[in-house]
Amino acid sequence: MATLDAMSHEGHEQVLYWNDPAAGLRAIIAIHSTLLGPALGGCRMHDYRTEAEALADVLRLSRGMTYKAAAAGVPLGGGKSVIIGDPRRDKSDRLLHSFGRFVDTLGGRYTASEDVGTSQEDLGVMRTESSYISEDFDPEIGDMNSLTALGTFEGIRASVAFVTGSPDVQGLRVAVQGLGHVGWPLCELLADAGCELIVADVLTDRMGAAAEAFGAQLSDPSEILRTPCDILAPCAMGGVVNDFTVDAFACRIVAGCANNVLSSPDIGERLHGRGILLAPDYVINGGGLIAEAARLAGDSFEVARHRVESVYGNVLGVLQAAQRDSVSPMVAADRIAEGVLMEAAVQRER
Repeated sequence: MATLDAMSHEGHEQVLYWNDPAAGLRAIIAIHSTLLGPALGGCRMHDYRTEAEALADVLRLSRGMTYKAAAAGVPLGGGKSVIIGDPRRDKSDRLLHSFGRFVDTLGGRYTASEDVGTSQEDLGVMRTESSYISEDFDPEIGDMNSLTALGTFEGIRASVAFVTGSPDVQGLRVAVQGLGHVGWPLCELLADAGCELIVADVLTDRMGAAAEAFGAQLSDPSEILRTPCDILAPCAMGGVVNDFTVDAFACRIVAGCANNVLSSPDIGERLHGRGILLAPDYVINGGGLIAEAARLAGDSFEVARHRVESVYGNVLGVLQAAQRDSVSPMVAADRIAEGVLMEAAVQRER
């Protein structure tokens, strides 16, 4: 599908490309919507196989940010960026400086934050070229990743409460796919709450560390999705609920911090048909965005942390709406977010 056709299909406002051969940078920024405010979203660096794959990912992710902001009730729009390359091999200060200049050309329509393949240190390099790069809280107090993990944990508790009548997760088996910036602090919260952890990551040293820190059972990354458990928590790349995996799940709940866990909407319906509860990704992982909105408003880490706890009510509200309307949780979440966006569009026209 051509770029303009793909943009029209999902309602994107703007897609920009940046090519800097001297810096080794090939990047795309997608702004889905600025109805609610200037766009904010992570900068993902990944070794995409093709440019078309990178474009598809940035379009999906930016749309998800719009819906995430709407569902969370924060005055921000949806955007995302991708850098094509292996972060372990291709990342350099020169590349990061160039990306910072790319973001700066938008004059504030889009602010970049951390994502898979980038770090707070990387953002610091980008920030020397642009003020439209997200900052973190004082690391001595806490960081955005810990708040995203907290929101995900609260969403897991809400999902468990919906299924069992109690938010107590003690003794539940949770399979965590991905031990990165958010997956690791989520494991800390789950372990502290008395969960039995099963973990998988492509980096074996992280798995070893999780076994030592949490007493976690280790799983091969190719097997984690079919591991018998109470809760499956995808915390890595998206698209893990797909034609090849959906019938193999052996869990009661899918609830994690990964974006775009469904490969397509119909897969969500198939999961729902199997009686497996899905906590919609852009609702349960909205803690980081809620925290960023608080930081931009000048609020403290503790205020941001308190606001992130609202993810519990957001997730529970979606699940209750889905039950009331006899639809899947993803359909219910989309209806709620689209209602917020429609109201914003009406207000803009007045």
